[in-house]
Amino acid sequence: MIGGVHVQYYFVCHRKLWLYGKNLGFEEQSEKVLDGKLLHEKSYNRAEKKELFFDENFKIDVLDGEYVREVKLSSKMTKADKYQLLFYLFQLKKRGLIRKGLVSYTKEKKTEEIILTDEYEKELLKIETEIIKILSYHSPPKLIKKKYFRSCAYFDFCFSTEMEEDM
Repeated sequence: MIGGVHVQYYFVCHRKLWLYGKNLGFEEQSEKVLDGKLLHEKSYNRAEKKELFFDENFKIDVLDGEYVREVKLSSKMTKADKYQLLFYLFQLKKRGLIRKGLVSYTKEKKTEEIILTDEYEKELLKIETEIIKILSYHSPPKLIKKKYFRSCAYFDFCFSTEMEEDM
């Protein structure tokens, strides 16, 4: 099953998506992931509900009234963050729960409202199909260097593999 992290990684890096999908979880040692976990523990303590699991497929950070809130450290990956939240809103809608979304960037003290539309729903269906295709590959997608790749939890894995291939 596809979860919100799959959608997030689809926009960040297809190789990272594939590795995550194969349960190669290098993130447990990542400082950025640990920072994110601490942020989630400390944020929105007065909210109605925090960290809600649905069908063991996805977890919503905060449910507060009519809003689902996704909490992020920074806005470096705004498109990925937006689509991750849209995925959650779409999944909730399939279960009969209509909500709006908020992506909160705590370091920057800014919030963006996200509304699920019919167009986004169609796009999410296409994205889910593409994610399933990527996850079905026998080997990881080609490495594409991006400006933020050095801070990725999979950096050492990807670049040690690339160095071996270059030899």
